Amino acid sequence: MDPLLLGALVAISSILVLFSGVSVALGLLIVSAGFLIIFDGMRSLELMPEILFGKLDNFALLSIPMFIIMGSSIASTRAGADLYEALERWLTRVPGGLVVANLGACALFAAMSGSSPATCAAIGKMGIPEMRKRGYPDGVAAGSIAAGGTLGILIPPSVTMIVYGIATETSIGRLFLAGVVPGLLLVVLFMAWSLYSTWKSGNAQVLSAGSYTWRERFEILPRVLPFLAIIVGVLYAMYGGVATPSETAAVGALLCLLIAMIIYRLWNPRDLWVVLRDSTRESVMILFIVAAAGVFSYMLSSLFITQSIAEWIGTLDVNRWVLMGAVNVFLLIAGFFLPPVAVILMAAPILLPIITTAGFDPIWFAVVLTINMEIGLISPPVGLNLYVINGIAPDISLKTILVGSLPFVACMILAIVLLCLFPGLATWLPNLVMGVAL
Repeated sequence: MDPLLLGALVAISSILVLFSGVSVALGLLIVSAGFLIIFDGMRSLELMPEILFGKLDNFALLSIPMFIIMGSSIASTRAGADLYEALERWLTRVPGGLVVANLGACALFAAMSGSSPATCAAIGKMGIPEMRKRGYPDGVAAGSIAAGGTLGILIPPSVTMIVYGIATETSIGRLFLAGVVPGLLLVVLFMAWSLYSTWKSGNAQVLSAGSYTWRERFEILPRVLPFLAIIVGVLYAMYGGVATPSETAAVGALLCLLIAMIIYRLWNPRDLWVVLRDSTRESVMILFIVAAAGVFSYMLSSLFITQSIAEWIGTLDVNRWVLMGAVNVFLLIAGFFLPPVAVILMAAPILLPIITTAGFDPIWFAVVLTINMEIGLISPPVGLNLYVINGIAPDISLKTILVGSLPFVACMILAIVLLCLFPGLATWLPNLVMGVAL
């Protein structure tokens, strides 16, 4: 059978299997095993266990459960609420300071936890009721938190970037640095829209907040600064040549657990057990997907699907930006239905040779791909962050949350356009800190 036609059959089969309700990892294994048996015979299955476990034989994968423990220990405390209160007190005199404080808290908490749902829940529980009480429109209150939560998969340390780096054999350190400037750009765009929409609502009172004394501003800092110091320390250790990402993640996880125990009195063994249990579940889920995606990639390569698609793309007489536009549409659609980790692991083996053949930087592309995945987090039908916000603010309708999130989707699309016009937004910092990649 023609490899391109076979690739189309694999794509259709994968969609049907994943939509059937089975887990992503199991679905990838079913599709991979089915096509290998049909086209290579039963003996091809002998290699599956070796590929499955061989994909996990990677020291860099150790950073995934460590960063997840780091985020879970933070999310299990009042760190999000304290971070929000600290920013609110310090930004109280800034016009529209409350919505700016919420988005700033989302950005910082996302950097600490690396989890979009955790960011939405932690900041939203405090921020949404407070914004509504002060007269901010429901759409702005809910939409800003939903969008701010997506920053968790872009701002380092990001599990999504780690997965991309492992799937494409790209430097994780460069990927982390590549997400910094675009992440800050998104924060600025989100703040700009929130302030504009608040001003447009006509309620001038919401642009001013309560006043706090200097004592009240400083007394909250001891609860927040240790976590921020850990983030700075983790990034310094990685880029200062002190330790590898895996080693740094392990130390960061231990320090976050200790701070949670010391500052927030997380002494109860049951609470600690919940942190470790939830972290283990999420880590195993991601690692199982990584292993299954390795088998899926092997199947695509074994049946010459990946090579044929790359060769076919190379023969197309189209502008490379038209090609990138088509790739973005594909990623947007995939992100509407599948979690970011699954999309990356499924699409990376196919897309990487295409984008490199077209002359695009894989580091830059990682940022574009991640922003596409962020859009999926606040877009139906899956739109995980939308349902998290609806869960913590049930009196705000899902429609209101969705409508409030749409302008932030536009901000993300604008960010992708800016990245296409100015690729240096993603590549400048990695090249500055780690040198130009050869």
